Amino acid sequence: MNKYYITTAIPYVNANPHIGFALELVQTDVVARFHRQRGDEVFFLTGADENSLKNVQAAEIAGITTQKLVNQNTQKFIDLTRALNISNNDFIRTTSTKHFAGAQKLWQACRPEDIYKKSYKGYYCVGCEAFVTEKDLVGGKCPEHNTAPELVEEKNYFFKLSNYQKKLARLIKSDKYKIAPESRKNEVLSFIEMGLEDFSASRSKARAKNWGVPVPGDPEQVMYVWFDALSNYITALGYDSPAERDEKFKKFWPADAHVVGKGIIRFHAIYWPAMLLSAGLPLPKELFVHGYINIAGEKMSKSLGNVIDPFALVEKYGVEPVRYYLLRYIHPVQDSDFDIKKFEEAYNSDLANGLGNLVSRVTGLIEQNEIEIKSKVKSSASAKATADRRQSKVFEKFISNYQFDQALKYIWEKIAGLDSYISKEEPWALAKAGKKEKLEKVLGKAAQGILEVAVLLEPFLPETSRKVREILTAKEIKKAAPMFPRLEK
Repeated sequence: MNKYYITTAIPYVNANPHIGFALELVQTDVVARFHRQRGDEVFFLTGADENSLKNVQAAEIAGITTQKLVNQNTQKFIDLTRALNISNNDFIRTTSTKHFAGAQKLWQACRPEDIYKKSYKGYYCVGCEAFVTEKDLVGGKCPEHNTAPELVEEKNYFFKLSNYQKKLARLIKSDKYKIAPESRKNEVLSFIEMGLEDFSASRSKARAKNWGVPVPGDPEQVMYVWFDALSNYITALGYDSPAERDEKFKKFWPADAHVVGKGIIRFHAIYWPAMLLSAGLPLPKELFVHGYINIAGEKMSKSLGNVIDPFALVEKYGVEPVRYYLLRYIHPVQDSDFDIKKFEEAYNSDLANGLGNLVSRVTGLIEQNEIEIKSKVKSSASAKATADRRQSKVFEKFISNYQFDQALKYIWEKIAGLDSYISKEEPWALAKAGKKEKLEKVLGKAAQGILEVAVLLEPFLPETSRKVREILTAKEIKKAAPMFPRLEK
């Protein structure tokens, strides 16, 4: 059995989850479910970044302790995984003792010559949780967060990123550490070619408000949040625990894929592999970078009041339509607009009139004409569909290239093909003419086609897939109730 380890990024928990992270969760979930369907042993990790200075500031504004704020907000991210039917195996919290111990172990595993202490003065963007240079700014503001950075002066530990410039360039160019899509790989290589600067790997305990992972051997410093946050990918596997290390860490590390948004590419494509190289650990195999979800061409922002609440969407429309729209109509790697009108149109045309109508139509004809779909067809259909999918290099390529939109388009072309087949064969006319044998053959073929669609659909819409398979493999097939009731204008 092959192993497969995939992760999302861990979001800051200074605010409620938004639709952008919902996109990352469902994209990662599709890949995890696809690999499980293939028979791989999958470990799928998500979690929460609780040690950020953003969280400290949000707690101060709310007038509560930082621990209380992260407890409340982390629970919302856990709730989101449930609301979206995400199949993660674990949820890592970076305030856990397991994470603290693992992050400190990684620090100590780095080559001594790669971590040094010096005084520093520079601009710090709390939104990015990173020092920025004047060339990074646009009109004196961080382009990612549209805020002016603060000037910080203190003595910190630094990580010698410059030691790894040539090695990182070679590893990324050769795809030993693969970055997808190609445009992001080129962006990272261009950044490396400009020259890598050492980064501050710690903060004073005073500026961090005594929040974060203490630096081993220096109680006055806490780890820079990105140094500690990135280590979650190994601390969740028990990197610090001898028993778990033998079982989980040895089995699943290195990660097969990290899934992240474009705003944190530098940390995952440069900082993280450099830290691993310094600690003598294998690098992840691949980094997949998705784009942002915009509203009417603008980035979502609480100040603009255009943030979409994924919980409200799921409550109103159901989880499967939300998963479907994010995977089919939000581009996997480019920035895309979320449009509620287009969402409702896709719901009616693709789900209600497309898949839902097809299932209802075929099961209705089977029940009405008292057709017994031969048991051998029903029992072999699921296995056949799985075999067909394994052989379908086209479909497998879509998943391995993170082309979720194209994979769903492929499935919906099969649905359209089945609709055309039924219209062409006119089973109602066969029933009227008393051609029972031909009618059985036509409806049997249609039922098997729908079952094959259901198997392909399983990683994307797991509940819909399950319902369709249950309906069509029942002892007695009855007309299916509308799976996606039409939305009225």
